[in-house]
Amino acid sequence: MTLLRRSVAELVGTAFLVAAVVGSGIAATRLSPGEPGLQLLENSLATGAVLVALVLALQPVSASFNPVVTLVERLLGRIGSRTAFTLVAAQVAGGALGAVLANLMFDLAPVSIASTERDGAHLLLAEAVATVGLVLVVVGSLRAGRVEVVALAVGGYIAAAYWFTSSTSFANPAVTVARMLSDTFAGIAPGSVPAFVAVQLIAGAAAAALVAFLALDREVTA
Repeated sequence: MTLLRRSVAELVGTAFLVAAVVGSGIAATRLSPGEPGLQLLENSLATGAVLVALVLALQPVSASFNPVVTLVERLLGRIGSRTAFTLVAAQVAGGALGAVLANLMFDLAPVSIASTERDGAHLLLAEAVATVGLVLVVVGSLRAGRVEVVALAVGGYIAAAYWFTSSTSFANPAVTVARMLSDTFAGIAPGSVPAFVAVQLIAGAAAAALVAFLALDREVTA
């Protein structure tokens, strides 16, 4: 029952996260046509804000909403393989649901395969940077033992990373796959998805090693 609750929390949380990412992107293009900077600002503020709210609401059960974070937990020995697999499956399913809901809320087809290609070594480098930074922020802020610290740190980081990375910081395989299902502002073409996801997973493993070396998940002793 505990794993079921955690899975439902991850599915619901990831669905709301993707609905916010995709939905705010659609709203931004409609409300601010021809203003890409303003559109990105609107999209990043909505995403950061919803992350704060979702983490505050769901962390008592489970609030990763990201396969990379879940797999890092597995690498650090915090959860078992079965739990990790189940939560990742819930996150991917929730992401797809969120994209469909966002499309429907804005009177679009439930699924429209994205056509925006996001290719280039600079974008993959940006995804690696964004993912490593996110893992460090998540694990480091957890040491405070206070949900509001984690929520504000993660939401603030993602809102900022929209701007300081050239990829606009997907940093999440479930969100990346889901954004393939909406041919709108936040979309990513299917051909660009495998490289993004691969880099995110590799960066997540590197971040786990860095977390272990820095002992970010425990008190440092001399």
